[in-house]
Amino acid sequence: QQRSNQPDLSAPISIYEVHLGSWRRGEHNRFLSYRELADELVGYVTDMGFTHVEFLPVSEHPFDGSWGYQPIGLFAPTQRFGSPDDFRYLVDRCHAAGLGVIVDWVPAHFPKDEHGLARFDGTALYEHADPRKGEHADWGTYIFNFGRREVVNYLIGSALYWIDEFHVDAIRVDAVASMLYLDYSREEGEWVPNAEGGNENLEAVDFLKRLNTELHAHGATSYAEESTAWPGVSRPVDAGGLGFTYKWNMGWMNDTLSYISEDPVHRKHHHDKMTFGLVYAFNENFVLPLSHDEVVHGKSSLLGRMPGDDWQRFANLRAYFGAMFAHPGKKLLFMGSEFAQSQEWNHDHSLEWHLLEYAPHQGVQLLLKDLNAVYKKLRPMHEVDFSGAGFEWIDHNDRDNSVLSWIRKDADGNYIISVTNLTPVARPEFRLGVPTFAEFDEAINTDDARYGGSGMTNHRVAASNDEYHGRPHSISLRLPPLASLILVPVPGTET
Repeated sequence: QQRSNQPDLSAPISIYEVHLGSWRRGEHNRFLSYRELADELVGYVTDMGFTHVEFLPVSEHPFDGSWGYQPIGLFAPTQRFGSPDDFRYLVDRCHAAGLGVIVDWVPAHFPKDEHGLARFDGTALYEHADPRKGEHADWGTYIFNFGRREVVNYLIGSALYWIDEFHVDAIRVDAVASMLYLDYSREEGEWVPNAEGGNENLEAVDFLKRLNTELHAHGATSYAEESTAWPGVSRPVDAGGLGFTYKWNMGWMNDTLSYISEDPVHRKHHHDKMTFGLVYAFNENFVLPLSHDEVVHGKSSLLGRMPGDDWQRFANLRAYFGAMFAHPGKKLLFMGSEFAQSQEWNHDHSLEWHLLEYAPHQGVQLLLKDLNAVYKKLRPMHEVDFSGAGFEWIDHNDRDNSVLSWIRKDADGNYIISVTNLTPVARPEFRLGVPTFAEFDEAINTDDARYGGSGMTNHRVAASNDEYHGRPHSISLRLPPLASLILVPVPGTET
């Protein structure tokens, strides 16, 4: 009932990404059912302040360890957690709580299991006969033949089935890059050029355009996991784009996680990794994804990537989250990261909920709850995400101090200030240029003692007429170590 074929790009979107089989387990390590998850998961996600929940693929799949990304039944919610009606109940409970529902959907490849579509009638019916076009060596799977009308209709029918029959609000398409390029992860001689001699999969491009056109006509939105510089992924089809509503910003994710993993003493040499993303931040409708892929396969948990002693590791993570929420782009966080899970995600077990017995983990969880609340409340933090009109640097070049500062604005010109200090050095009189003569309050300070920080906070800060950073006014801040601040002009004090 709340759907529109014109998505509201100015709305706040903060996504909690969930693997249903390992968010929480029951007694004897059993799966929770869709109905149990409706009781437990929905309340938790709502209480944390997220706007959307995203489920890793719920299509039926034979192997738990594929996390659903090797689907067999594209029209069947997995029976691991209950019946199709039980899944409907979970979606309805999400909607009743005000949560949007996104499901991961996998048209990029399919497994070779004999009870699936592989060689369905003994021939290459859904796939290409030529393995150079029809197989993914990386995944040991087949590739759909997007040049066949019947295959395209089957896939689009599946996508719309989730929208129409289960009332899912959005589809997130996995591994789009592997669909777009004929030479994806292939050496010379392992792929066949298209009719024009290029490496683009023209049939897959046409399929994605039609898919997104149909999804939007049904009032749904779409997200692309796409890691290349393919132009216009999230631009409308009639403007030459692929038609996705949003695109995951893999470049931001890779650069910033690489940076935050560095010892702070070396960060000044890698400062560009935190600033480069703003060069292209408005080329697409970006989502900033800290997804399941970043906490598996030896990469460690987010907390595990952080350098330094225990206090610094938690402070680093809190500062990173603060900068992420102030950065242009919608937000996505994989389950467990919101309370600083220590170990890598393991799909065979529950998250480490016992960690919430300890204050540092409680602090990170409380910070995420407060960040979601502030993000939704303050229009400058979400309203103009996809245009340079909503962003201004204050200082992007303070590499010696590893400090970043910028302004976010809403459509009416109201603004907030974001400042992040990425060294463990406190700066008790840090001067910052500001655009108006005003007083400022902290909406967020990740060093607040409530979050496990040192408690170096600012009470109301008043601007002076001292020019700084090329601006007519400035403020003097107590800038805590390894921390992010979000400052808001106090209404009625601006001149």
